[in-house]
Amino acid sequence: MMINGKGKILILSGRFGEGHLQAANAIKEAAGIEAPNVETIVLDFFEWAYPSLFPISHYVYMKGIKTFPQVYGFIYQKTYRDNVFSKKLNSLFSIGIGKMLSLLQSEKPSVVVSTYPFTSSIISKLKEYGLTNIPLVTVITDHTHHSYWLHPNTDQFIVGSNEIKEKLIKLGIPSHIISCTGIPIRKRFLENRNHGDLFKKYDLHPKLPTVLIMGGGEGLIGKGILNSKELEEYPKKLQLLILCGHNEKLRQQLKSELLFSKHSITILGYTDHVDELMALSDIIVTKPGGVTTSEALAMELPMLLFKPLPGQEKDNAQYLVNAGVAVQAKDSSELFYELSKMLENPMILARMKENAGMIQTKQAAFNALGVIHQSMLNSVLFSKEFITADTFKSHRQIKKSLMFSQSN
Repeated sequence: MMINGKGKILILSGRFGEGHLQAANAIKEAAGIEAPNVETIVLDFFEWAYPSLFPISHYVYMKGIKTFPQVYGFIYQKTYRDNVFSKKLNSLFSIGIGKMLSLLQSEKPSVVVSTYPFTSSIISKLKEYGLTNIPLVTVITDHTHHSYWLHPNTDQFIVGSNEIKEKLIKLGIPSHIISCTGIPIRKRFLENRNHGDLFKKYDLHPKLPTVLIMGGGEGLIGKGILNSKELEEYPKKLQLLILCGHNEKLRQQLKSELLFSKHSITILGYTDHVDELMALSDIIVTKPGGVTTSEALAMELPMLLFKPLPGQEKDNAQYLVNAGVAVQAKDSSELFYELSKMLENPMILARMKENAGMIQTKQAAFNALGVIHQSMLNSVLFSKEFITADTFKSHRQIKKSLMFSQSN
């Protein structure tokens, strides 16, 4: 349904995990279709606010979760509930409060949509201090929740399932500000395709079992799957589509190591056509990111989840396994056992496809847009929303944040 009226939607995201940005772009795409008169901006806030620090912090983050996943998992669990430790750690990510205020004053959005937990935190702080009353809509991009998503000045929470909605209600969040729309995904994952043309496009054999292997935009799945004797010992010839994301080193390494494999193997770097590869595949082997698995659900593609990170990926995996749309493997031996079982038993795949059809929400991005639009209608005139910097100098925490922001 076409949305009438004008306004501006500011969508704040972050690249510490590709899914946050994918969800943001899905909402922007939906707005372009349903609300063409509404200006929609997607912004990676931390890259915008700290362009010199961002590449270093992003590298440290990715290196950290790959090298020390248990440390990441420990911090995740310690901050899962709202407590003293989570509040102290969360305050470290509120350093951009001054730059956020400048951004809001410059852009004057009708509503702020956050697909990244720490941008939700900063907007919430600004509202707490009375510096803005722009509506805040937080889109939780996982099949789980965490204290860092949940801030008291949020006008609407958008969640992926009724299970998450019920958990938020139990935490004391009013049900009327929680909308279960599904996790937003791009329109291309909803479209019908000519499979014959796609097989020709990628030079693939339509009769071979096709397995898509991907680990998110950063290519976190690597040799743990493919440097295994089980691959060559599998009795039938497979067609493997391997996505390495931005990990060019891994792509070159796999091309060399798998050059003489008996299987038909296509190795790709980052691509914006994951929907086409999913359409060609019988199974996807992946990390259980919220957006990637929502895309697979929309395409009713059975999932084999490999080595989820401690934290939200582990929670996502549990939700998907319980829903009967995925199985999980903890190591390469178990992975090939489960893969063999799935490929050799069509009834397993059929049942998983059926289950996916029951829980997926193909129109999630458009449903989310409807919630966002309603928040826009509830907004006030923003020319009266901001106060000058002099007015809040007495707030010590804000003043420190502003000083830090200006020095960077």
